[in-house]
Amino acid sequence: MKLPRRNFLQLAAGASALLSVSHIPRARSYPTQPVRIVVGFAPGGSADIVARLLGQWLSERLDQPFLIENRPGAASNMAAAAVAKAPPDGNTLFLASVANAINATLYEKDNFNFLGDIAPVVGVLRNPYVMEVNPSLSAKTVPEFVAYARANPTQVNMASGGIGTGPHMAGELFNMMTGVKITHVTYRGTGPALADLLGGRLQVMFDNLTSSVEHIRAGRLRALAVTTTARSQALPDTPTVREFLPGYEASSWVGICAPRRTPSEVIERLNKEINEGLASPTLKARLADLGGTLLGGSPARFGKLIADETEKWGKVTRAANIKAE
Repeated sequence: MKLPRRNFLQLAAGASALLSVSHIPRARSYPTQPVRIVVGFAPGGSADIVARLLGQWLSERLDQPFLIENRPGAASNMAAAAVAKAPPDGNTLFLASVANAINATLYEKDNFNFLGDIAPVVGVLRNPYVMEVNPSLSAKTVPEFVAYARANPTQVNMASGGIGTGPHMAGELFNMMTGVKITHVTYRGTGPALADLLGGRLQVMFDNLTSSVEHIRAGRLRALAVTTTARSQALPDTPTVREFLPGYEASSWVGICAPRRTPSEVIERLNKEINEGLASPTLKARLADLGGTLLGGSPARFGKLIADETEKWGKVTRAANIKAE
């Protein structure tokens, strides 16, 4: 059964309010055994790196190992479902991402409900995508690209690493808001998609900034814009899509969640320790190397982000009639 957005926000706000209630005995004893942070993607990607940095920080702070368990499959849905069914004792955590907000509509027949079965703990990092083209394309700005796409409606192909991925959805949102029709070409992963863009077999891609920034700096790709509301420090001279297309925003984000009904004092402890990590010079610098903006804040704040993103990408999924692979 779908959990209404209002109910989810009330649950998240309730969890945040409970942080002011004292549960000192149990909070001090947590954790009493190793903790798993389940990641729905393969090792080596930016989500995995964030999880490992957090795991190292929490291990040092809480005197128990925080172990990373990579469980890729169904765009992180397999991992989310496993955590949703885990005992709500704080010993199994989940690195949630924008994929989970997209999946809530993309996979309508899930045997779990992300908004209902997962408790937000804290948001960690938000990363931009970059709208980039092969340098052989004449367009050098977003308006020039839109004009080119309108003049050549069957000749502009957009690559992504899979249907319903964040970069794919960023492109579909661009289609909706500009009225152009860029043809989506699906690849089995970002690497092959990027290779064909570099080779000139495709014209445009919305990619994670971290995987494309060196190609852009070397001139092998041309960045037209970043997709967040503010410019990226990694590409300070590159405008945002929003500067040309008011209201546009798309980004990748990650944060920590736990199974629903995890004790509030456990969520409080994790929230406190991770927020302190995001403020510490060492962890802050290492996360900043990934090119994003640190989030932090209360469980309610992260819960609102998840609910807002679920609603936003649900509209795009339904309007573009996107179906899971």
